[in-house]
Formats: sequence, C-alpha cells, structure tokens
Amino acid sequence: MKRRNVLSYLYETAPQKPDKIAFADETVALTFRQVYDLTSAVGSFLLSRGVTRQPVVVFMRKSPREIAAFFGVIAAGCYYVPLDEEMPAGRIQLILDNVKAPVVICDEDTLPKTKDFDLRGGKAVLFDEAASAPADRAALDAAYEKALDIDPIYIVFTSGSTGLPKGVAACHRSVIDYVEELSDILSFGEDTVFGNQSPLYFDACLKELYPTLKFGATTYLVPKKLFSMPVKLVEFLNEKRVNTICWVVSALTMISAFDTFSVVKPETLKTVAFGSEVFPPKQFAIWRKALPEASFTNLYGPTEGTGMCCYFRVDRDLEDGEPIPIGRPFPNREILLLSEDGKAVPDGETGEIYLRGNAVTLGYYNDPARTASAFVQNPLQKAYPETVYRTGDLAYRNKRGELVYVSRRDYQIKHMGHRIELGEIEVNVNMLPGVKLSAALYNSERKKIVLFYLGDVDEKELGAVLKTKLPRYMLPGKICRLEEMPFTPNGKIDRVTLKKRAEA
Repeated sequence: MKRRNVLSYLYETAPQKPDKIAFADETVALTFRQVYDLTSAVGSFLLSRGVTRQPVVVFMRKSPREIAAFFGVIAAGCYYVPLDEEMPAGRIQLILDNVKAPVVICDEDTLPKTKDFDLRGGKAVLFDEAASAPADRAALDAAYEKALDIDPIYIVFTSGSTGLPKGVAACHRSVIDYVEELSDILSFGEDTVFGNQSPLYFDACLKELYPTLKFGATTYLVPKKLFSMPVKLVEFLNEKRVNTICWVVSALTMISAFDTFSVVKPETLKTVAFGSEVFPPKQFAIWRKALPEASFTNLYGPTEGTGMCCYFRVDRDLEDGEPIPIGRPFPNREILLLSEDGKAVPDGETGEIYLRGNAVTLGYYNDPARTASAFVQNPLQKAYPETVYRTGDLAYRNKRGELVYVSRRDYQIKHMGHRIELGEIEVNVNMLPGVKLSAALYNSERKKIVLFYLGDVDEKELGAVLKTKLPRYMLPGKICRLEEMPFTPNGKIDRVTLKKRAEA
C-alpha cells in the first residue's frame, strides 16, 4: 500500500512496540505508546479548537516532548513551525510575522518569553495543556483520511542572503520518499540506536525522527554541552550504545582533532553519516582508523531538497588530496550540472547543481518572489511545466562518474584576475600537519583573502608552507589563528561571523 501520511509509521509501530523507548534525552524517555498518546492528545486539542490545515508554531526546548508536539500538529492535519529560544529574537519575530500561526505551543520555559513577541493574533498554549486533552479518535481519523501526500507537514526556516529567513515547506510525499531511500542506503532497522546532534528546528533531524517511527528504533538527543567536551561525548555514545550517527562534519572533527580516540573510542558505533561541509581528509582518516569496521557515508543535500539527496559510501581508498565525493543521487532524484547559461556541462567541468524529482519541496512559505527565483522551470526541457531547485552549489563529475562538491556559488570569488573557489584553499590548508580546521573568507573592499584556522602551527609558519602549496593568486593576504572556531547552532562553521571579522 502506498503511503501518503508520515504518521502511518507511528500508527503501525506503536501497537507492535508499545513499551520500547522511542525518543529520550537526559531527563525524559518516551515509549512508542506514550508518543502515540501524546500525538493523539495534541492533535485532538488543535482539532477541538478548529485548527487544521494551518501552521502551528512549536516553541519549546529541545526534548522528546517537542518531537511529540510535532507529530500532534501533523495529526490535526496542520504543519509545524519549529522555533527555539537560542534563535535571535529578531529572527523569531520575522518567522511569527510570516506564518501568522493561530496557536503557539510552548513549555514552561518558553511560555513567559512569548510576551516579548507579537504573536500576530495567535494564542500561546502550554504543551501540558494540549497533551492532557482527551483523544478524539473520530476527529483524528477524519483528519488523517483527508490528508493528501502533497500537503505540507513542516516549515523550516533557513537563512536568506537578504537577512530575511526563508521558510521551506515540505510535504508528506517528499519526506516519505526521503525516509524510505535514506533508510535503505544507511541500512536502518529496529536495532538502530541514533545519537541525534542536530537542533530540532533544522531539517537535519529528519534523519532520526521518522526512521525511528518507521522501524521502531530509538533516538537519544545528545546534550548540546557535550559537543564542547569530546571525551564525555564519546562516553555518552557508549553509555547509550549508540550505533548510528548522522552529524555535521564539524561535530565529528571536534572529536578527532583533539586526540579523543587516544582516551576513549566509540564502542558500539557502526554507521557514521556526515554532511553539510567538506570533511578534511586528515580528520576523516583518523575516524576510519579508529573505527575500521564502521561504514562511513558522505551525504549532500539542501533543505529545499527535503534533507539529503546524494550519497557516497566510502568503500575505497581515496587518492592523496582527493576530496570525499558526494557520489550519486538517491533513487528517484536527478542531479543536473548546468552552466551559467543553463546548459549541461561536460564531465570534469564545474557546474551548478539543480535538483530534480520528488525531493524538491513546495517552495518558500509566503514568499513567491524568492520561490520563483530558486524553484525554476527545468532549463533542459521546455515542453511541459517541471520545477527543479537551483541550489547555488557547485560540483563536477570525476572520472568515475561520481559527483564532487566544490563550494557554494557565492564562495566563488574573482581575485587578481582569477576565478577562485575558497573551498579549494580550505581543502589544501586542512591537509597540513598542525591544522585542525580552517575557513577562508574574502574581504572584497581590500581585495584580500583572509584565512582563519585552529591548530598548533603559528601564522608565519603556516604562511610559509602555503607558498609551496598554492599558486600566488590563491595565497591568503591575512592568516588568523583562532582559539575557538565559531559554529552555527547546527554545528556548521559560522561563516557570517567570520565574514564580519574578515571585513573588519
């Protein structure tokens, strides 16, 4: 039977594994039966107030209860909009202005904070109030039957180049397709124990949330504080017997770069998936040596493509200096590499990634202008309407036919008459002894490349080595050694903060 509602996973699994832990953090553990009951209660609460087929903001601390709130919103035929108190207040208000949700679900910590915002006519309610509502099975069943697979289930806001966040709306169809294909690629099953790293207001958490429902697996929400304490982080993974992680690269390199594996190794970890950034080859080699029996898979994909859309299982030795490919698209997706004039580029040449298939999301919520600029007609055919997503990412196909990520289109600069990929500088720097992590930015006013890095080597020594590795036009004009690399809440290098510093 074809699935058309993501909650079908929960409705099938909960009766089969009612007492198994589904989601847990340091203080709360919810079984599948409890998740089902909370989902039913929250959904019934919303339906009893006439809220259906509308956005519902979930403004809660990261917890298993927040996950149950997401599912409850879907049960009412609505779509959830996750917010978090670590977001800047101005960003939260812009999101509230955009979605104008009739209900904002809060916890005890976030409810008082809603007084600082204009809820645009919405009502703030406690999760506990919604979760205590009696389940109205008839109303829930009616909402479930009415749902189409093209109906949205969430709106996740990403950063926009103009400073205004963009709300990506994804539907049942694209999420189900993603869950099914990702699960096959990474071999998830009922024995999978996830260690979640991503905040719940990013789409990266899809990799754990819905496969947990599908298989009756278990997800532990890793405490954020542990990502600054690598030894304790690995000890947590061992304590919970986590066997699967899908993390951003910087979260992994913070473990390997500080010699953690000489103290403790992940004893149960069998599946390591990573993405969002280029994995420095030197750090990746440390992970492979520490976990020789584990599988390692590089994932690539934009939020607008419902999570990840390409994968490369690292099952061969990489050549010296060879970046880890992003490989091939998931089934039911196609990657087009196009030139600036919309033509397909030959293998070996760099082009912009356009994504085609069910993974393409519905567009940006209440933002037709930016939707029209990124969700475009397929340039390779004009015979019928076909929307593809223009990612802004650059890649090429190597001699094996594998896709290799290069950089963002806006990381490409013109310097000293040459077109330069800042990511290429970072790849070369990250391979050097004594360097743990690096980021290259461009000061356009002073026409200067600025390199920030973590490591044991000093600036002058690094500069001297780079003169033997890079052509003159790619050499940084300024090299800055950092005590700490700034990261975004999702664990990526915070290039906005570094850009401001580079321009100072």
